Amino acid sequence: MLKLDFHPAGRHFLQIPGPSPVPDRILRAMSYPTIDHRGPEFGALGLSVLDGIKKIFKTAQPVVIYPASGTGAWEAALTNTLSPGDTVLMYETGHFATLWKKMAESLGLKPEFLGLPGIEGWRRGVQADQIEARLRADAGHTIKAVCVVHNETSTGVTSDIAAVRRAIDAAAHPALLMVDTISGLASADYRHDEWGVDVTVSGSQKGLMLPPGISFNAVSQKAIAASREAKLPRAFWAWTEIIDMNQQGYWPYTPNTNLLYGLAEALDMILGEGLDNVFARHQRLAAACRAAVQAWGLEIQCADPAVYSPVLTGVMMPDGVDADAVRKLIYERFDLSLGTGLGKVKGRMFRIGHLGDCNDLTLMAALTGCEMGLRLAGVPLAGTGVGAAMEYLTEHVARPALKAAA
Repeated sequence: MLKLDFHPAGRHFLQIPGPSPVPDRILRAMSYPTIDHRGPEFGALGLSVLDGIKKIFKTAQPVVIYPASGTGAWEAALTNTLSPGDTVLMYETGHFATLWKKMAESLGLKPEFLGLPGIEGWRRGVQADQIEARLRADAGHTIKAVCVVHNETSTGVTSDIAAVRRAIDAAAHPALLMVDTISGLASADYRHDEWGVDVTVSGSQKGLMLPPGISFNAVSQKAIAASREAKLPRAFWAWTEIIDMNQQGYWPYTPNTNLLYGLAEALDMILGEGLDNVFARHQRLAAACRAAVQAWGLEIQCADPAVYSPVLTGVMMPDGVDADAVRKLIYERFDLSLGTGLGKVKGRMFRIGHLGDCNDLTLMAALTGCEMGLRLAGVPLAGTGVGAAMEYLTEHVARPALKAAA
């Protein structure tokens, strides 16, 4: 058998903005023996994860769990609620908003793409006033849904979803609100019910700290009502039978049992730490990372400090520097993986992930690798980002120091 060995001495530093590193606790849980997905033990597991995941979405409404990637949950959100030819208002904040728009087109929908012009639209969050103005102009209510990305993984921008809800309400428009929080869930504050979201899309491989392979639709009663009238074809993605069987903890098809074991463990970890503590940890690490980038004298991809992402930081390279060449050097020299630039910013920036199973020393190791790599690549730096991040973390203590052993 061909042996592929990608694991040199020491641990690999996976600092892309997802998939994020999977903690040992979750890996061990996933190694449990597979059980009968129609048996009583599985029903108990199913009810447990279905209840726990609602706490992460901050909802009392159903959360549909699919054995699929986030792309599948995108499709489920659209096909369950819309009909061929429906107009959908989507907002361009980066690569993943663009991909969701392309999916809508391929399904026979008519997406309108709002956004700021050129590269500027990839450096700022959703402009809710643009959405309100477009909805006010839609007197006939031809727009059936508004689709936005909460945390745009390609750019490091976290948009204000509550502001989008207020814009829809101010326009007195009946459009559904659909939100992609694939990279935001369990890392950045998210409130499905309070913010009046109708369909929230997410996935397992980011803040939930799982491998790829689970995705979610959190759905409002308004979305469920829309699904009864929707005409786009769906079978595997259809909510009705899944929600019905979920009442007893089961699915209408074979679920990914061992990933659900992992999800149960992830929920225990996140809820045990406390959601507010999880969000504070991510904000603190993100601020330290930005302090490093600013000390280097480099530009942060997100141009609006009000919407800096707690999940990742995009680092812009000076003119004439190939960001992918820098990433390659850092990977080969230090076994550190950084996120590539996507779409309009490919080759112009790289992304540092600081999400999920990440702490002070994890981040400091990643920043050290970045700083050494930047210097080796000949990128002119204004100062030491490592020192700036260390100073930030020591001055902003997350919790009391651990007691020394007696």
